[in-house]
Amino acid sequence: MTTQKHGVFCGIVPPHVLDHLAQSEVPGHYEPARRTLEHDGVLRTRRRVTAVRAVVDSSAGTPSDKPQRTIYDAGHREALPGRKVHAEADAPGKDATVNRAHAGLGATFDLFYKVYGRHSIDDSGLPLNATVHYGEKYDNAFWDGEQMVFGDGDGDLFLDFTIPVDVIGHELTHGVTQHTANLEYYGQSGALNESVSDVFGSLIKQYALGQSAAQADWLIGQGLLGPGVDRGTALRSMKAPGTAYDDDVLGKDPQPATMEDYVRTSRDNGGVHINSGIPNHAFYLLATALGGNAWERAGKIWYATLTGGELSSDADFAEFARLTVASARSLYGEGDAVQAILKAWGQVGVATT
Repeated sequence: MTTQKHGVFCGIVPPHVLDHLAQSEVPGHYEPARRTLEHDGVLRTRRRVTAVRAVVDSSAGTPSDKPQRTIYDAGHREALPGRKVHAEADAPGKDATVNRAHAGLGATFDLFYKVYGRHSIDDSGLPLNATVHYGEKYDNAFWDGEQMVFGDGDGDLFLDFTIPVDVIGHELTHGVTQHTANLEYYGQSGALNESVSDVFGSLIKQYALGQSAAQADWLIGQGLLGPGVDRGTALRSMKAPGTAYDDDVLGKDPQPATMEDYVRTSRDNGGVHINSGIPNHAFYLLATALGGNAWERAGKIWYATLTGGELSSDADFAEFARLTVASARSLYGEGDAVQAILKAWGQVGVATT
């Protein structure tokens, strides 16, 4: 039996950033932003009216403990997947974008398999496909339900979208969510969908770099912003939501850190890229309170909650919080993990009872 999946277009750059840029008077800023918004709008509509096609079960036999990656080159067009340029067994080539995409897919596979025992995105060995050099100065990267797609950026405000490994991990984690809790992409469940991708995107980066929770920068998209951004370090900060950028061109990071500043809006599917700052911050508080490597206890609590079968597709923050407490108890008993998670959700103003 095929499970109906929500048709969702998930891009890394929030619509509010592109909307702001689209109103600029500088052609080099508004032209790429308007093209990207127009393109993304078409894809969002297509994803809403077309359910994610059933993925062919690749589990005949035992799923491999190695990724199966294929990289395609769109040649700056918008047809997918493009020309095949890199297979799993190929050595690194001359195109750094292709090499980074291959490495980022591998880093994502490694975290989910080596830490959580998950065989690729669908837990059945799904091949990991990605297309690079998509569109003309396309200012986004996205998971389309079946594969990754990377733009090159405009070179001024946004650089190549394969540069931050957490962007790659973030987008692929939308695929994990799609195959597990399948969180609806609207309101608080949509913000949880985005937050889960930020959490595991950050964990993928930390795992690849061997960083502890204390050593990590907790930024999403660090290294993505180009020379045209004077006051910005990343797209989002889990450590301090609302501080990733405050720039004349990009605008001001609108993410809240607590429910006190929760943003009620009809835009961006009910603010999914904005209010995700609240559960993001709760995870940061938990991970740093527990110390050590965040992918271990904190990450396992989040993974168990996402994949445990209890999380509703329309879950709000409170439901997710309650289930993370239950996951912590199940995994670690009544100890410091439970106390830390209760405190973390309390600090961001989300009830757990």
